[in-house]
Amino acid sequence: MESIKKYIAEFIGTFFLVFVGTGAIIVDGISNNSIGHLGVSFAFGLVITVMIYACGHISGAHFNPAVTIAFIASKDFPLNNLIQYLISQLLGAISASLLLRLIFGNIFYLGSTLPTLPKGNAVTISFIMEFVFTFCLMFVIMGVATDSRAEGSFAGIAIGFTVFLGALVAGPISGGSFNPARSIGPAVVSGCHKYLWLYIVSPILGAICASMCYKYLKNFHDISAKSSIDTVR
Repeated sequence: MESIKKYIAEFIGTFFLVFVGTGAIIVDGISNNSIGHLGVSFAFGLVITVMIYACGHISGAHFNPAVTIAFIASKDFPLNNLIQYLISQLLGAISASLLLRLIFGNIFYLGSTLPTLPKGNAVTISFIMEFVFTFCLMFVIMGVATDSRAEGSFAGIAIGFTVFLGALVAGPISGGSFNPARSIGPAVVSGCHKYLWLYIVSPILGAICASMCYKYLKNFHDISAKSSIDTVR
């Protein structure tokens, strides 16, 4: 029963992430940019923040397959929960996109993420942007969610602001996903599958690299601190 609650929380959190975030993109499109890029970025950051506070104590508030996989890579999450978390997140994202399609129709690709630069290397640039900002996001998550020295009530705010900044900067270039579920949901429902691989591979690689990097730095710091204490003694 306890595990089921976690899966339901992951479904709900991912559902609202996609419904609010991509919904903001759709509403902005049909209302002559009344929300604007800044508003869309803020919508993504704010919904992540509130869902973390709503679900964090239940499931850990991943809402992102890349985050779940990175937590497993760093041994901060049990491997036997991987499939259930991924299914919950993907179902939440697809359900949100289905509801948006029911409400608005299949317009603006339901907020699907696509490389937007007109240059020949747009895919490479988008891949790098998704990698870098997912790395940043996961690094922040590791700092505020797995380190007892930084745990506290500001975790949701820190993560939400990171998502906001990432969407603000990378949004006009790559779409600012940093989350395979956020990209898969609209892609599956709208039928816009082009470049979907980019928004699966790049965030996962970025998140894993960030978790490994944080673990290395944390372990190095712990060893150094222990050595200093032993020296004093």
